[in-house]
Amino acid sequence: MSEQFADFEGLLRRALTPVEPPAELEARLELTLGSLVDLAAGELESWELRAMRDPRNWARPVAAAAIGSTAAVGLVLVRTQRRRHKRRSESHGAVDLVGRTLRDLRREARRVADDVF
Repeated sequence: MSEQFADFEGLLRRALTPVEPPAELEARLELTLGSLVDLAAGELESWELRAMRDPRNWARPVAAAAIGSTAAVGLVLVRTQRRRHKRRSESHGAVDLVGRTLRDLRREARRVADDVF
């Protein structure tokens, strides 16, 4: 019985080992999120304010705002994640690392906002 359990533990350990994603995944994800942000911004720009009086017309702009916001947050996180190793090596402790990460998040959020507006 214990041999089967040991084998089960080994199988489980091998199944749960971390897998590195493909190298081009980050670039594809960034491109997809960027295009979603651009499409949502275009949809919101084309929407006429006169149509706001009728609540039946609110679905598209609300969906565009939700999708665009979510994609923009994802884009900021992907871009910030890219620099994580450099931040870790340059930081002098946990507090410094948090500060550097927050600065990178702020910088990337500004870049995304500048691209949209």
